[in-house]
Amino acid sequence: MKISACIITFNEEKNIERAINSVKWADEIIVVDSESTDRTREIAESLGAKVFVQKWLGFGKQKQFAVDKAQHDWILSLDADEEVSESLRDEILSLKNSDQLIADGYKIKRLSIYMNRPIRHGDWYPDWQLRLFNRKKGKWKDVPIHESFEMNPNTKIEKLKNQIFHYSVENFTHHNRMITERYAPLAALMMFQNGKRTSIPKIILSPLLAFCRSYFLKLGFLDGFAGFCIAYFTAHHNIMKNLLLWEMQQNNKEKSQDYQKSS
Repeated sequence: MKISACIITFNEEKNIERAINSVKWADEIIVVDSESTDRTREIAESLGAKVFVQKWLGFGKQKQFAVDKAQHDWILSLDADEEVSESLRDEILSLKNSDQLIADGYKIKRLSIYMNRPIRHGDWYPDWQLRLFNRKKGKWKDVPIHESFEMNPNTKIEKLKNQIFHYSVENFTHHNRMITERYAPLAALMMFQNGKRTSIPKIILSPLLAFCRSYFLKLGFLDGFAGFCIAYFTAHHNIMKNLLLWEMQQNNKEKSQDYQKSS
């Protein structure tokens, strides 16, 4: 079992060294960079990674491009703002050196670090992700957001005990920008493409329900003020994506009406 660690990047000079150092034990490290303007590529190359430059294709396609560049069939997929814990490294190495593999893919939980503390409740944990897999057994889904590796039918998936550390949010300004500039627009687009629709009552109620689910039902309050902030931004994301979806619906309705008038 030889493993290729695959990482996609864009302007990740603050994070890439930590990510690569956490997978130095892999048989090769692939970095696919979408035309960064900082020192991401230089840092990755200096640490021994094989670096490829590819114009941004979207999350799923970019990760599939990285998988296709790998020399080995077993892939460990890591985001640039993530780090493999030492305990997870040891667990994977034990699996790597075993005589028989019991699965075609393995899910790994992510532990987010937010406001300088680990988040163990709410919507962010355990956040299971299929990150160690045999590439012959599936492919990355081509979706605007929340991409995942989709295994073929009749494949076996197990869970590993240890975790990846996730350092996704720098501060409140960054968190707000991530939602308004990336996640909410992409989520709205995916909902629209999948035929989902929203309404004024849903726009009003969805943020309240999202906050209550994250903060109360999933025990986010046990994470202190950080848990409250995560619940707030979860609510903010919900209202933003529903507002953007509503806007798409109205624009589509107007276009349809204009077409009917012209015909």
